Amino acid sequence: MFAVRYGPPAYAFGLERTAITHPRKFTSLVVCGARGPRPRYPRVWKTRKRIGTISKSKKLVECVKDLSNVKEEVYGALDSFVAWELEFPLIAVKKALKLLEDEKEWKRIIQVIKWMFNKGQGKTIGSHYTLLNALIEDGRVEEAEELYEKIFSRYLEGLPRTFFMRMISLYYRLEAYQKMFEIFADMEELGVKPDGSIIRMLGEVFHKLGMFDKYVQLKRKYPPPKWEYRYIKGKRIRIKVYPENKTHGPIRRNPGTDEVEEEEESMNLDSELEEEASAGLDRNVLDEAACGDLEFRQSGY
Repeated sequence: MFAVRYGPPAYAFGLERTAITHPRKFTSLVVCGARGPRPRYPRVWKTRKRIGTISKSKKLVECVKDLSNVKEEVYGALDSFVAWELEFPLIAVKKALKLLEDEKEWKRIIQVIKWMFNKGQGKTIGSHYTLLNALIEDGRVEEAEELYEKIFSRYLEGLPRTFFMRMISLYYRLEAYQKMFEIFADMEELGVKPDGSIIRMLGEVFHKLGMFDKYVQLKRKYPPPKWEYRYIKGKRIRIKVYPENKTHGPIRRNPGTDEVEEEEESMNLDSELEEEASAGLDRNVLDEAACGDLEFRQSGY
């Protein structure tokens, strides 16, 4: 038996064919340039605009910036700022402290950090250093000294070098050389290596006081570095340091010829370093310098 089956009719007129269109599944379409149409689902709920830590920190700065220096008023504004927070906004507060530090609002930094410490939050080394720096910049030297002694007695060997550097630079500016020698002696005892700025300040103090033998010992124990590390585009790069041709002794300028002349009292330190052999600075040398062997005396320190 033969069975004849008929297929679906195909109508062709030349090269044209009939296109059967299907109903679209989504009503709203967004046409993308690379990947074609992409469906957009309608939102069932409305989402609020989320507030990040940057905007929170800016609002915190605006909240406390125009207030008076009354402690109760500042603390009340800060308490109302974090009243509806489920957790203490530590990151926002740290960013706000950075913004205040850029604007040099030292009193506000002191108030915010003390308020944060009273809440039991953020008691880190970085926060203590920010508070120490703000106290020094605000001229509250006694409170800065109390804070430094408290941190130093707590951490001792774990205390970063930046704390020593900040206190030495403070005493160098105030010309309190006795306290400056004491802090450097603590660094020597704890094995903290000083950087170039500390060596430079101590060398200038030794020159000013006429303690050339201690200056020679200092330069012998801590020679200028041959290499230094710099951060360029986030990468740590080692760069060779070229020595600067500077005179170490006291200098004077001749007004007639406008030339720099060295005084006869200045010593040739390079020849002394080759001739004299010293064992370097130790605790006894610094104690002698700090106790009473200095000819220079500062009243009030």
